[in-house]
Amino acid sequence: MSIAQPTYEKAYSDQRFWRKATRHASAAGRQALEKALWLYYSVKNPDTPKWARRVIYGALGYFVLPLDAIPDLAPLVGYTDDLSIMTAALATVAYYINDDVKQQASDKLQNWFGTSENTDATPTNR
Repeated sequence: MSIAQPTYEKAYSDQRFWRKATRHASAAGRQALEKALWLYYSVKNPDTPKWARRVIYGALGYFVLPLDAIPDLAPLVGYTDDLSIMTAALATVAYYINDDVKQQASDKLQNWFGTSENTDATPTNR
């Protein structure tokens, strides 16, 4: 399956991303959300080229779609396919995941969850 498959690329929207990220944060886990946020903030960076944006939108589209290879509601393994797709996208566009992108993601995770030891909070804002 291609990461930049048009179906997934077209499925992406900022609204869908934030809805999934905030509603399913506890189930997705901090690691999956961190990867999703790295991709989100890198696609918002004007220095990220068009080809990399297509890869990112494809991965984020897969993340936001409710139907995927492993249902997200499956305990423990529901987000492993999402994480795999995002990891592949990150490997492809790694050059554009700079310190600023990582800091933005870290700040958002800190805002949502507090310290890495305190992961009980549910994100409610952007």
